Amino acid sequence: MASQSRNNKILLDLVRQPGNNQCADCAAPEPDWASYTLGMFVCLNCSGMHRNLSAVSKVKSIRLDYWEDSLVQFMQERGNSVAKAFFEKCVPAFYYRPQQHDCIVLKEQWIRAKYERREFTGENSEFLQTYNFDLFESTLWKKGRDNKQFLKRIFVLSQKDFTLKYFTKEDSKVAKAVISMKDLNAHFQPQKIGHPHGLQISYLEDERTRNLFVYHENGQVIVSFFNAIRATRLAYLLKKHPTLQHIDLIPQLTNHCLKEGYMEKTGPTQREPFKKRWFTLCSVNRKLLYCKSPLDATDLGAVFIGSQDHGYSVSESSGRCTRSGRWHCGIAMETPSRQFVFMCEQEQERREWMEAFRKVIAQPMTPEDYANEATLRRGK
Repeated sequence: MASQSRNNKILLDLVRQPGNNQCADCAAPEPDWASYTLGMFVCLNCSGMHRNLSAVSKVKSIRLDYWEDSLVQFMQERGNSVAKAFFEKCVPAFYYRPQQHDCIVLKEQWIRAKYERREFTGENSEFLQTYNFDLFESTLWKKGRDNKQFLKRIFVLSQKDFTLKYFTKEDSKVAKAVISMKDLNAHFQPQKIGHPHGLQISYLEDERTRNLFVYHENGQVIVSFFNAIRATRLAYLLKKHPTLQHIDLIPQLTNHCLKEGYMEKTGPTQREPFKKRWFTLCSVNRKLLYCKSPLDATDLGAVFIGSQDHGYSVSESSGRCTRSGRWHCGIAMETPSRQFVFMCEQEQERREWMEAFRKVIAQPMTPEDYANEATLRRGK
């Protein structure tokens, strides 16, 4: 007969072991749930997704639920490392592995791909072969450039010429836009777009950042499209940098913004009225972009943020220079050419923005950063 206290203690000892001490699906620390059919430990959030896969995975709390001796023995024989070696055997280098704070659709489709569809076990290569085709096509809902209406559009990724094209109709011969993989980025923005599967695609157009906002009702479709973008980006970067390895290029495929939100901004003389703008900070290209609203198709401008060694710094501002500004938690950013002053609504937001700015300023600049800095200066 199973002793619950003894079995729970065995499970708690198991979950502290290397490999088991992080969620098998999102790497969250200290998981306290387990799939007793797959033999691995998962966090509370991922356990909820496993419940939707009852045909392949059944979960219990390692602290609260009753565990039979046979199930505990199975967990001892398996564990996260064994499960990963089987279910993640053939994950492509470009495929995005979600982390703890990623959106639900990324984690859900990662879990379904591994255990329900078994895309990475090597048993069935059909799913992965689609990413290697010269063309990858998806029909998505895209927000109009000048209105809030989402319309159906056909998107085509090409590994021949490293582009993303989209068409307004299925029989269209000419693409509405042809986007190079050179400066393309994609990341999920469900809250901003107002859809759990919302994806933002950004790229440079005439030295301005152009944004596309898309979604699909089917989570598998939008996540496959996202990973197809990453596959095409990797193919482009491998051709551009033939001497570099996959491990060097993976961090460049797609990137999250470091911080987003509203601040107020004044002009170069600091006598102009403060205006509320939506800001996006990206640590990869060291740009602080600003728009009128979160879903604007094109930015109004950008501020390059260099390193401390090159005359960039950030500090609190008293806000005494405000003119018609409603917010008074100020930030002063010093650059070699001018000082920028921003206003946050709350002190917590000011602390978060300053921390984000300092992370960028602390990073050494690359040759590409110097080129971006020069380009922005010429644009002004």
